[in-house]
Amino acid sequence: MSLINPTSRSKASFKPSSRRADTARVYVHPLPIIFPEPTYTLAGLSLTRPLNPQCTAVFDPLTRSAWVSTSGDATLLWQRGFFGKGDLSRSEPSWLARQINARKMKGKGLTSEEITAKRRAERKQFKLDRAKAIATAAAEAETAFKEQGRIIAPGIAPDGTRIIPSAATWKPAFATVSAEQSRPDVAPDDEEEIEPIQDLEHLQLSLQEAFFLVWALDCLTILHPETNAPFTLAGLWKAFQNAHIPSLVPQLDAPSPPRFDNPFLVSYIAYHHYRSLGWVVKSGIKFCVDYLLYKRGPVFQHAEFAIVVVPVYEDPQDQVTSPFKLQNAEPFTWSWLSTINRVNSQVQKTLILSYITIPAESRVSPKVLSSPACFAHYSVREVVLRRFIPARMRD
Repeated sequence: MSLINPTSRSKASFKPSSRRADTARVYVHPLPIIFPEPTYTLAGLSLTRPLNPQCTAVFDPLTRSAWVSTSGDATLLWQRGFFGKGDLSRSEPSWLARQINARKMKGKGLTSEEITAKRRAERKQFKLDRAKAIATAAAEAETAFKEQGRIIAPGIAPDGTRIIPSAATWKPAFATVSAEQSRPDVAPDDEEEIEPIQDLEHLQLSLQEAFFLVWALDCLTILHPETNAPFTLAGLWKAFQNAHIPSLVPQLDAPSPPRFDNPFLVSYIAYHHYRSLGWVVKSGIKFCVDYLLYKRGPVFQHAEFAIVVVPVYEDPQDQVTSPFKLQNAEPFTWSWLSTINRVNSQVQKTLILSYITIPAESRVSPKVLSSPACFAHYSVREVVLRRFIPARMRD
């Protein structure tokens, strides 16, 4: 069973707003590689070369990730494919923008974290106002019954209007300007003397994202954390696998016996599979799954699918002798499956069990693991789960 390629779906027919059009302009490129319009052809073949940027990251074996510290590279990788995550942000690396907004105190150009905090504050204020209105209406109804003997509906004014606010009609009160904002003694020249804010945030790439950018797209160079020398593809291939070997201190260059059930290989198979189908793949730890699939990206719409990677050994004996304890390799309980399915159904996501078949060492020689050519021996099968809701599925 395969998922539908998102690029093959029809586009919605609506007139985009200025904000939506600006977002589409910023995130117009789905990958870091740009394919320009062909300027000249020869025998029907385009001779225009694609624009392939070269970004730089540093491998961190303790966190099993690659760090992009250059602001320009981090912005490029995020805006062209939504790779990585800001270590001081929820998703997009926006820590510096939040600090600048906090210093200016203008409230314009809010980041995603600031918008979420504003919505939570408004929701909290709405609950307080509603509770206060309910208590006031109940007191008025009780007073009218005691003094006049009349029974009135709580929360309804004599003219029939509703006193208790609802989520549809309630509006937050305008915040008062603080004293620091309204001080007239702050001159424009004083603002220029403020020390500039240093960007302390870096873009954190998972090992799957980093290897996809290096091997599949050839637009990322990863440096050794100790020597600061660039990794070769063979060296990076070994280092990423060694990072998952159980030990107190990861050894980047230490030789290790290659295994088909290395956690990096199993996770990368699923990541590369869905990336090759055109989906934007992000971590799904927030919803207790391995990956989330976005049609275009997090800034356009919510994820449509939640992926749980389920490793399956072709030879059960390999699982017995394996030093790795792969997640979901053991048979899971129905209560666990129902819990995961319910969580993702509540947030309008379809749960997919992605079964990764691990080839048997008795059939395939471990020498194949010396290069990414071993990916041809894995297979991916998908099972879509939907939670039965009688009220919604009655028709």
